[in-house]
Amino acid sequence: MSKANRKYVLPGDPVAEASQTSLTNLYKRGEQLFSSRIGMAEVTNEGARVIALSGTYFPRVDDVVMGIVVDHSAFAWEVDINSCFFAFLPAQSVFGRDFSPAHDDLSSKFSSGDLLAASILAFDRMRDPLLSVSGPGFGKIPQGEVVKIPPPKVPRLIGKKGSMIRMIESASGARLSVGQNGMVVITGNDDSISVATKAIRKVDDEAHTADLNQRVEELLGIKSSDA
Repeated sequence: MSKANRKYVLPGDPVAEASQTSLTNLYKRGEQLFSSRIGMAEVTNEGARVIALSGTYFPRVDDVVMGIVVDHSAFAWEVDINSCFFAFLPAQSVFGRDFSPAHDDLSSKFSSGDLLAASILAFDRMRDPLLSVSGPGFGKIPQGEVVKIPPPKVPRLIGKKGSMIRMIESASGARLSVGQNGMVVITGNDDSISVATKAIRKVDDEAHTADLNQRVEELLGIKSSDA
């Protein structure tokens, strides 16, 4: 594959000819592809894309997200999912059909400050997102440090087929739970969390640049890349 051509772009800037495959953050007008985001435009043999440098998380059904419980009513928990929308986890979905607000104490399941892994069950412009914690890996995360990155940079942190996240976990000894909302929960000892955090910040700062894997390897002290 030939080396990628990259340049900074603003919304409306031309990126490539319309004959190129449009990958992400582009729209077609006439015979050209234009950027829909502020970011780094990249044109390779695979196609054209714009790697967004910032952006607010906009919920989508089935997204996997990390969240922090901030409050609860008699019927649901309110969860910060790093968005302009707060999400709600219905109590009945956790307690079951026999849930009774008069008898069931929501704080016995989740309390303010708890970390959750969840999926977006439902969302539209008429109501706030609804969460689900049903399924393997979902529910309360007993402990961990939260690091936030812009949601558009999550694919760079994960890497192709999970290569970047595997490399960081292997080198640091920490475990990373990454939400599509840009919230990353790091679990491990203090040293492993510190190393993983530095690597995540490296990806955040340099997501738009070439040879990112190599520089993260150097930061982690990896002599050869197998990512």
